[in-house]
Amino acid sequence: MTVRQLPGWAFRSATDYANAMNEIHAAYDPLVGAAVVNVLERLQVFQVFSSTWFSLALAVLLISIVACTIDRTPRLWRGVRDIRVVQPDPFFDLELPDRAALDGVSAGDASEVLRRHRFRVAEAVENGTTYVYGDRNQHTKLATLLTHAGLVLFLVAAAVTSRTGYEAGLVVAEGESTTVQPIGTPGLLLVRNNGFEAPGLATGEPTDFRTDLSVYQGGDEIARQTVRVNEPLSVAGFSFHQNGFGPAPDIVIRDADDQPLWAGPVPLTDAALERPYGQIGVPGRDVGLQLLIERAPDGKAVVLVLPYRVAGTNADGSLDIEELVPMAIAVGETQTAPGIDFTVELRDISEYTLLIAKRDPGQGLVWLAFGLLIVGLVITFYLPRRRVWVRLSPDGRLTTVFRADRYVDVEREFGALLDDLVAVRRAPAAVAVLGAEALSGAEAPAGAEAPAGAAGAPAAGSAPGG
Repeated sequence: MTVRQLPGWAFRSATDYANAMNEIHAAYDPLVGAAVVNVLERLQVFQVFSSTWFSLALAVLLISIVACTIDRTPRLWRGVRDIRVVQPDPFFDLELPDRAALDGVSAGDASEVLRRHRFRVAEAVENGTTYVYGDRNQHTKLATLLTHAGLVLFLVAAAVTSRTGYEAGLVVAEGESTTVQPIGTPGLLLVRNNGFEAPGLATGEPTDFRTDLSVYQGGDEIARQTVRVNEPLSVAGFSFHQNGFGPAPDIVIRDADDQPLWAGPVPLTDAALERPYGQIGVPGRDVGLQLLIERAPDGKAVVLVLPYRVAGTNADGSLDIEELVPMAIAVGETQTAPGIDFTVELRDISEYTLLIAKRDPGQGLVWLAFGLLIVGLVITFYLPRRRVWVRLSPDGRLTTVFRADRYVDVEREFGALLDDLVAVRRAPAAVAVLGAEALSGAEAPAGAEAPAGAAGAPAAGSAPGG
C-alpha cells in the first residue's frame, strides 16, 4: 500500500516488465536514486505479494495457526465433552459469586425450569443429595475451529492466487481485438470490442459506459455480453470488468506510393497538458508520432500530430530527440510534413475501452473462508455457553451456581432463572442468598427474605426481583 507495485500486465513479457519498471524508476529515482530502486527491485519490493519472502512468511503463519489449532483442539474437546454433574461442597459456597440458595423447590421443578430456559439437563444422586446440571450451547467453544479454518483458507487462497492467478489490463479500441494471455498460451483467449457506448460523453458528463464484448477461443465465439463496471463477463475461468475508456483516433499512414503503413485506432492512454495523449511508431520508418487531441476554435476536435526521430544518445544517457514539424489534422483530412515521407489521414475519433481481465483460482477458497469465519464468529459471540449446577440437600435446601462465557449478561439471566425457581417453590416461605460479588443491589423476590449469615449477621447479597 505504501510502495508502488508492478501491475499484473508487467509479467506478460520482458518488454512489459521493462516498461513498468521504467515508470517506477521515473517515480522513485528522484527520491532515493536509481541504485536504491535497483536494490529494491532485486528484493522484490515492487512485487511484494508474489515475492519469495512474502510467500515464506505466509507459509510460516499458516503453519503456526495450524499447529496452535491442533494443540488447542484436545483441550477444547475435553472442555465440551467432560461434564461433571456432581460437584464438591466447596463449589456451592455462597460466599463465591453467582451462587444462590432457596427452599421449597424440588429437583423435578428445578429440571423443568432449566428446560424452559433451553438448558440440556442431567441429574445424579449421591449420598442422598440430588444434583441437577444444565448446559446450554454446549459445543459453542468448538466454533473457534471454524474461525481458525477460515483464517487458514484465506492464507491458502492468497498463495493459490499469487502463484496461479492472472490479471491484466486490456486496451481494446472499438472494432478491434486483442489477446488476453501471452501468445502461445494453451487455450488462448481473444476479446473483441464490438462497440462502445458512453451516453452523455459529448457533453462531458457521461451517465454510463459499457462495452459490447465478445470472447473467442480457438477461433470460436464462446461468450458475448454488454460489460459494465458492476456487470463483468465471466467465462473460461476469467472475468472481464469494465474499468475505463478514452479516445482512440482512427488514422491511416501511407507511404509515397499511397501504400498503407498503418491503419487503425490508436488508444490515447496517457495525458499531457490535461489532454489525451499517446505515441505510435511508424512501421518501416525511424520516425514516431506523438498524438494529442485538442479542440479547435470552432469546437471541433483535432489531433495534433508531432513527428519525432531519435537522433542518438546524449552524454547523460538520455535519448536525443529530433522534433519535426507538427501537424493539426481534423477528421477527414490528410496531411504530411517536411522531413517525413508519408501522409497521415484522420478518419475518425473513436473510443477505446479499458478492461481488467482477471483469473482468480483462489476465489472459491476465499468465499469458503469468509463463510467459515463469519459462522465461527457468530456462534462464538451470539451463542455463548451457559451452565447451571443445582444441589438439593436432604433437608430441602436448594443451592444454585451459574457459570457462563464473558459475553453473557449473568445478572440478567441468572436473575430470570431465580425468578422462575421462586415461582415454582412449594413451601410458603422461600429464602435466597447470593454470592457476595454477584447481583449486588438487586431486589429480593416477593415473599423471600434474606436469612442471617453464619455468624448471625445479615446475608451479604439479595435475590434478584421478578
